[in-house]
Amino acid sequence: MPRRVLFIATLHHPEELLRDIDAAPAEGDPPLFPRSMGQHAWERALRKAGYALDVFWRNLPGYGARDISHLSQEAHRAGLTPRKAMAALMRRLPPHLHPDLRRRNQLLLAQAARFQPDLIWLSGDNRVILPETLARLKRAHSCKIIYVSGVSPIVFSHPIERTAAPLYDLVLVNDYYHGTQWRELGAPRVECLPYVGIDPELHVPQPITDVPNEYLCDVGFVGTLMPDNLYSERVAALESLREFDLGIWSVHEAPDSLKPFHRGGALGLRMLQVLSSVKISINVHGDFMRYGGNMRLFESAALGAFQIVDDRPGVHEWFRDGEHLVTFSDADDLREKARYYLAHDDERLRIAAAARAHALANHRVDQRLEAVEGLLGEV
Repeated sequence: MPRRVLFIATLHHPEELLRDIDAAPAEGDPPLFPRSMGQHAWERALRKAGYALDVFWRNLPGYGARDISHLSQEAHRAGLTPRKAMAALMRRLPPHLHPDLRRRNQLLLAQAARFQPDLIWLSGDNRVILPETLARLKRAHSCKIIYVSGVSPIVFSHPIERTAAPLYDLVLVNDYYHGTQWRELGAPRVECLPYVGIDPELHVPQPITDVPNEYLCDVGFVGTLMPDNLYSERVAALESLREFDLGIWSVHEAPDSLKPFHRGGALGLRMLQVLSSVKISINVHGDFMRYGGNMRLFESAALGAFQIVDDRPGVHEWFRDGEHLVTFSDADDLREKARYYLAHDDERLRIAAAARAHALANHRVDQRLEAVEGLLGEV
């Protein structure tokens, strides 16, 4: 099996990674990914299985200092911003004529030549690495490419990603319907395997005694709310809960209707503390995720959080409604169930405990890795 894995990804939370590197033990390899990114659990599982790892950050500029300390967390905001305007302008330039993108592709080829990967792990939302670069990597290193995405290629993907679909040896998706879309784009092998895996050493419930009030509320949500055309159902569900003791944590902006409930971001340990502290964790999938299976579904379960989740087919595939979590059908149903479980602590705590036991028994990242190794062996 492949033993040298080169990740190609976008670093979303550079400040978190720098803190994690500073906090890491002096012995051993420093982390490649921050705990706030799902790849961190995979990094740990791969290292434990004996893999050698490296990462290429595609959002670092091609020219100048290629140092993650120069990156900053991108926050989604409503309306037109200078960053959005510049990004839109640069997207009009064909990638082959974009000098900085061409330089990044050259740097990737050089890094791969030094590392000699057996496997390329390409994270979704790739707007940088060109199809011809991926083809050159496969020819030069006889490596396989696994493409991992949690979003719809119809809604989110860039032409670069769609054109390269036939080059992906394996596409992993959370949402079954997204897999169908990738097959239509020419990907030869697609599997609906929730790549969000639970690490028992990372997903540890946090103590809720002597916790600052900022973490405490009856009903809580952690995630993205912008833009509205992608998260309108999520926003509507939370709007229906404004009469409750509601807390919202997001590194991005909240719509005006929910700003009074916004308590800042929750990444890494802060996210663990929030989900451990709220009485009910609300989980509503994005509008583009009709089958279900987002990160929060598995993370909340592993932390022993009681979840009320929108009714999606995948939720019933991976968890049992009423035993590991509770689903809702509409705003009235959501409010009714929130009131009921806030008034019935024993039932709420029993379901939360069962969710944690189920997640640790069936959704660990080492189990995901075994499945991926089997799939790669079949390619």
